[in-house]
Amino acid sequence: MPYQNKQKTGKGKRRSYTSQFKFDRSIEAIKTDNLSEISRKYGVSVNVIANWKNHLLEQGSHIFETTPDQENKELKAKIAKLEQMLGKKEVELNLIKNFSDFYESRSTP
Repeated sequence: MPYQNKQKTGKGKRRSYTSQFKFDRSIEAIKTDNLSEISRKYGVSVNVIANWKNHLLEQGSHIFETTPDQENKELKAKIAKLEQMLGKKEVELNLIKNFSDFYESRSTP
């Protein structure tokens, strides 16, 4: 099935297509440049297919912006930052526990 679900709108039901379906129809539209044929074949509006095609042509270059090494480096930096934050939270938690234990020992006769 090319669409994920149907969402109710004021005028009826609206289909939400999978990203793979959109990508495939966009590539098909670029290759054939016959939007009306694709529209009839898959039951999707010509305008919708044209929007998908234009979006792919405009945003497709972003796929190649991040190299795997750069992405890996960014993820490692993010992990290091999160580990540092986790360490700080552990120290804070231990301090709170120590203050709590100290307070309980002082209030018990």
